[in-house]
Amino acid sequence: MRVLEQGRIGGGASHGNCGTITPSHAPPLAAPGMVGQALRWMLSPSAPLYIKPRWDPALMRWLRTAAGRCNHRDWRASGLAKGAMLKHSRALIEELVSSHALDCGFEPGGFHYVFRRARALEKQQRDLPLLAELGIEAQVFDGAMLAADEPALHPGMAGSLFFPGDAQLRPERYTAELARLVRAAGGVIEEGVRVTGLHRGRHGIEAVQTTEGRHRAGKVLVALGAWSPEFERMIRMPIPIQPGKGYSITYERPVLAPRRPLVLKERSVCVTAWADGYRLGSTMEFSGYDDRLNRTRLDALERGAAEYLQQPVGPSKREEWCGWRPMTPDDLPLIGRVPGNNNLWLATGHGMMGMGMSAGTGRLVADLVCGREPAIDPAPYAPARFAR
Repeated sequence: MRVLEQGRIGGGASHGNCGTITPSHAPPLAAPGMVGQALRWMLSPSAPLYIKPRWDPALMRWLRTAAGRCNHRDWRASGLAKGAMLKHSRALIEELVSSHALDCGFEPGGFHYVFRRARALEKQQRDLPLLAELGIEAQVFDGAMLAADEPALHPGMAGSLFFPGDAQLRPERYTAELARLVRAAGGVIEEGVRVTGLHRGRHGIEAVQTTEGRHRAGKVLVALGAWSPEFERMIRMPIPIQPGKGYSITYERPVLAPRRPLVLKERSVCVTAWADGYRLGSTMEFSGYDDRLNRTRLDALERGAAEYLQQPVGPSKREEWCGWRPMTPDDLPLIGRVPGNNNLWLATGHGMMGMGMSAGTGRLVADLVCGREPAIDPAPYAPARFAR
């Protein structure tokens, strides 16, 4: 096996995310009422969602498709498929960490959605029947229960939804450990190599052209995250992915750090603490591939955290970061064979759940490529759903 990496292993969206493994995030973003909420957010540059004003026909088509899915039927269908992959992958990640002794800070301690307002907590509970259908356990904590479990929070929180099956890890260490396993198994990883073309023959893709030369190809997997749309012409099918820009700030760990990962729901800020670090992250910005750090959005992370946490930032700042998530309009990844090709597969479009879906995606791809019976139904993730 040969892995061609255009940058460095773990250097994309995997580098700066909050490292949460969350089956609880099964409900898709395109939910009933989201269109109105998104329009209200767009009035503020510091809101959780920001769309940079510009002429972008591909983005307009994407937004129109996503808006059309903000109904209960589509929300439920995507949620069941998304939840199935997240739950499957969660079990595989823990198995992988245990069986290969991965040094990645994996902790299966659960996850809190924290609310300042009782009304917001009550509203969020509309997702619980879907999660129960998926077998994802949830517990409702009132303010007193939450304060007892999480002393890092300010007093007076309304409560939380607690998901005991969720977990966390250190994302850059996880990707480094996966690379170690690939190399130990005899795989080759080439970093700083960009694919520039796919050469077709009588039996499918016969070679891959790169900036460092040509490689013969028996089976080809395109797993390019937010850069996947650049390969539409090469693979000859639409890839409706938009780069959803996220931000994070990494600090030295504060003295009073949260015991578990948190989402501060009204501000959409994710908080993760590790033994040797601390991170605030989130936000969603559609601004193309603009790689500039937006100070307004970084500051919004710290302001949001200060509304909930007694020590919202660490003693020193280590890194400010932004990266792109590969967002699909139905909030489901594209995993499977490219229509019209017998040896070309896709694994992309995981949105904000790349870490959480990692092991499940790897297992599903391996099953499909090797002709084995998949452990979960591959149909909801099939790239053919977007083929013209």
